[in-house]
Amino acid sequence: MNLSNLSLDINNIGSWPNSIKAATVLLLCGIVVGLVYYFDTQDQLAELNAVQIKEEELKKTFEIKQKKAANLEEYRQQLEEIEKSFGDLLRQLPDKTQVPELLVDVSQTGLASGLEFELFKPGAETQKEFYAELPIEIRVLGSYMEFGSFISGLAALPRIVTIHNIKILPRKDASAGGKNKPLSMDALVKTYRYLDDASSTANPEKKARRQ
Repeated sequence: MNLSNLSLDINNIGSWPNSIKAATVLLLCGIVVGLVYYFDTQDQLAELNAVQIKEEELKKTFEIKQKKAANLEEYRQQLEEIEKSFGDLLRQLPDKTQVPELLVDVSQTGLASGLEFELFKPGAETQKEFYAELPIEIRVLGSYMEFGSFISGLAALPRIVTIHNIKILPRKDASAGGKNKPLSMDALVKTYRYLDDASSTANPEKKARRQ
């Protein structure tokens, strides 16, 4: 086909060669498809992609919740065990009326270990969230073995007793008839008690914080 001799009359498209007609139709179709994609399909594809991402997130959330639901009974059993353990610990905290007996137990444990007390000084009680700490400053005379026996005895008590700030030093006066007690130990022993309703009433700020 000699394009230089080709004359196309836009007002007489019917007289155009078939190949030109086909090429024109294809070009117009391409333009229409491009415009439809640009103004409509592109936004729909972006929306589809966002929906697919959301679908994956929902699937993951569902899987997590499904696993939790499947293990619900196991979680309940663990919660019951935790509550039981917590109750056992609370029973190891004496109430206010049992504190004097606990102080006696601490001193008797030291004496039973062969120690001599130079200082046994209960301090001011400090209240926490649901329990109170009672610190006791002690200074005892003895040997390493007796100190170890004392600390083991405290750990074996049915109530919670902890020991802090241990400092062991040779006795300066050990040569003056005290060779069987060559060391002195300073320490801070802490006992604990559960805060009952009366204690909570006396401390409304702490009671409100627990609620």
